[in-house]
Amino acid sequence: MTTAETAGRLIGVAPGILDKEWTIAAAGFNRWLVPPAALCIHLCIGMAYGFSVFWLPLSRAIGLTAPKACPDITLAQELFTTTCDWKVASMGWMYTLFFVVLGVSAALWGGWLERAGPRKAGVVAALCWAGGLMLGAIAIYVHQLWLLWLGSGIIGGVGLGLGYISPVSTLVKWFPDRRGMATGMAIMGFGGGAMIGAPLADLLMNYFKGATSVGVWETFVAMGAIYFVFMMIGAVRYRLPPVGWRPEGWTPPSETKSMISQHHVRLDDAHKTPQFWLIWWVLCLNVSAGIGVIGMASPML
Repeated sequence: MTTAETAGRLIGVAPGILDKEWTIAAAGFNRWLVPPAALCIHLCIGMAYGFSVFWLPLSRAIGLTAPKACPDITLAQELFTTTCDWKVASMGWMYTLFFVVLGVSAALWGGWLERAGPRKAGVVAALCWAGGLMLGAIAIYVHQLWLLWLGSGIIGGVGLGLGYISPVSTLVKWFPDRRGMATGMAIMGFGGGAMIGAPLADLLMNYFKGATSVGVWETFVAMGAIYFVFMMIGAVRYRLPPVGWRPEGWTPPSETKSMISQHHVRLDDAHKTPQFWLIWWVLCLNVSAGIGVIGMASPML
């Protein structure tokens, strides 16, 4: 049993409420009610793009006004030190974990999501993302970098992965006639999350900071609570179309015209072709460059 399946069972104490069958929409359901639910999820997890606002305050969490540096400290020692401030580059590894775990969890548990349904996946995503922030707050409070990596990086990354694919999967089912628009609405929310989250984080840090704190762990707690509420609202509002449903007046394209290429490659065989890995490498370079800049955007500016 996978981690996502175990979490799904643990939160299934109310029988049926989170089951896929309970998310099937009734006749006459307005499909335009689904995008706001998807945005509730993506606007919350999209704060991953804005995490660089925390790096500079965290780099002086002990020194408060200036970093308390230990010049000869190694990364391994930095993971457990309680007397030296963390380097910005060391905290950047948590950002790397975000997106590595996002991709891995989406790949591993994408099939589980289709079986369990988007509501259960959305609840697991909320628990992981908000829980990761709460664990990150504890890590900052006790000043343990390894715990920050585990909480916000790994556990939060699982929440990112499930939270990323559940809205996309659901919207595409409701908008087969406008697949590009459906995917765009979801990705818009993920990208826009930092536009809301980063200023909110800055506002909260300024509110919470004082003579003994830079205000980051308190901000993690507050944002974790806010995001959990909104992600749960989005998960509960998820609906799936009934079997055989299609938009009124829409006819699915014929199979012969559905692909530009004349040569069909099954998903199970795609990774065996050089074209797959060449395209993957181009995407990897593209995303790595973009994420690398975004991950250090606030310190750079």
